[in-house]
Amino acid sequence: MRASTPLAVALLATLCLVQLPAETALMPITEVETGMTGVGVTVFQGAEREEFDVEVLGVLTNVMGPQRNIIVARLTGGPLSTTGVIQGMSGSPVYIDERLVGAISYSLGSFSTDAIAGITPIEEMVVTDTTTSVGARLSPAWFRMPVAEQDLASLVREAFGSAEAFARQPKDVRAFGLPSSEAGRLGTLLQPIATPLVLNGFAPELQAVWTAAFGVGGLATTVGGAMTVEAQLEVAGQPLQPGDAVGASLVRGDLTMAGTGTVTMVEDNRVYAFGHPFYNLGPTRFPMTRAHITTVLPSLALSSKIAAIGPVLGTFDQDRSTGIYGSLGQGPRMIPIRMTLDEPGRNIQQTFNFEIVDDPLFSPLLAYTTALSTFVTWTRNLGPRTYEITSTSRLRDHENVTFDDIYTGNTASGLAASAISNPVAALYANSFEPVDILGIDVAVTAFEERRTATLERVWLDADRPRAGDEVPLKILSRGHRGTELLETVMMQIPAHASGHMTIEVSDAATLAAQERQEGRSTVEADSIDQLIRTLNGARRSNRFYIKLLRTDAGAVDRGEPLPSLPGSVLAVLEGNRSNGGLGRLREATLGEWVLVGDHVVSGSRRLSITIEK
Repeated sequence: MRASTPLAVALLATLCLVQLPAETALMPITEVETGMTGVGVTVFQGAEREEFDVEVLGVLTNVMGPQRNIIVARLTGGPLSTTGVIQGMSGSPVYIDERLVGAISYSLGSFSTDAIAGITPIEEMVVTDTTTSVGARLSPAWFRMPVAEQDLASLVREAFGSAEAFARQPKDVRAFGLPSSEAGRLGTLLQPIATPLVLNGFAPELQAVWTAAFGVGGLATTVGGAMTVEAQLEVAGQPLQPGDAVGASLVRGDLTMAGTGTVTMVEDNRVYAFGHPFYNLGPTRFPMTRAHITTVLPSLALSSKIAAIGPVLGTFDQDRSTGIYGSLGQGPRMIPIRMTLDEPGRNIQQTFNFEIVDDPLFSPLLAYTTALSTFVTWTRNLGPRTYEITSTSRLRDHENVTFDDIYTGNTASGLAASAISNPVAALYANSFEPVDILGIDVAVTAFEERRTATLERVWLDADRPRAGDEVPLKILSRGHRGTELLETVMMQIPAHASGHMTIEVSDAATLAAQERQEGRSTVEADSIDQLIRTLNGARRSNRFYIKLLRTDAGAVDRGEPLPSLPGSVLAVLEGNRSNGGLGRLREATLGEWVLVGDHVVSGSRRLSITIEK
């Protein structure tokens, strides 16, 4: 036999020190009885897991629906006598006779004198569904921007609703070990422990909005931040264990947003946590992170852990009614956003970098609120202001989506933030194919003034325009302080144009209203590429749209203009109105031009001209 080398001996010794995780012993709910005692595990401060005492008071069955049960228990030990059940404890494992029973996940209302908690049975938490595709969960049709800041709370509530009502049918709740008369009452009082939502870098106004929006939905916003180097060294090399604090990250970088809770079980590289839904979204792609508990904030209403978010450990791929689940390893791909902010009036130039989760519901909302928070924090939020926005969403295997426009007035910041979220929402909501957003680049120029202009007059600076000539069209508008703004557009008259014509100059809103009246606004994209072209071609508020028109009968069929139709064709189309999508078109467009300015413009004018051959 050959002698072992020193390297082999050292490697063998190292392997012997590593304890392979044993399979977790579970206790089914059928074995749980009133009066049983056990221990729970959680982190009250730092990264040290601590035990607390658990006494089973009884079992409620059918609380959240058929065969959805809750174990009711009294918690004692540690700070629980003064804090009661703590936000952030969700997922804390409970063991009886060294077997895992379930996760602390529900609390008995507010202002409770005892730490009475509901425990989600571990049998109901362990699921086999590992579907990771979120493509079927499209962005909802209601998500339409722009929206003002004051509407954000209602927008969030409409997006996600509230957490599923607890014990909607109290009469169906059954109690074991508890007085039957108490079953329905306890069922309605028990509510999911709110998940602390760490917000760092968000403006106070936005924190208040998130609090109002998510307060009824199972999330409670808290202050927090990123783990310090010392905190990361404290847990470096340590495996994630039941009772450890854990985070589900939504935003990271210059801005941080993450829900925090506790690990219930780690089995075969799978992590089970929370014991109740984050938002019951089904398949997800949320980064699973370390969390470090700074302290517990006692409260007469409901105490909460204050947490800092650490490095990524894996991916939460399931958000279900009995908990969130994921796998250790590489985190999911997120959408990077790079924003540059330039405010010439104050000589400010700033660059921000952050990432948001790739999710049909969260991504548009997070794109909006991260941009809005940046505007509110770095620019004036009271009084009129103006934002010039250019936003480019870079897509895999498709043309980029670029949106550029100007927003002005007292609500400009909310409207400007929509320049980023609009394309994101539309891309996720498409019914053709999933999109892969590689990143979003945003350039913002801010001014502390209102920039609006109203169209007053248009005229052609040519005595006898002829077909084929290039002639100057003068456009005079007036700023909100009375300043005259004179612009010139060179119009190339088509060679076949002659006779009486009309030049129409309109803002985007007027032109859109006119096309709706003609039935031309019903064109729907039939592919992802057509949708992208539609987004890139959307009309902007800082442009005058110019058309050269000729009186000519035509039709609009299913939103598609059909100008210059013979009378016989028109008669056939009008005789077949069964499709309901036919409209009359009284003018044909011979040429189109666009005047781009640095004001939000309004107004419409028509100019009659005669073109000689």
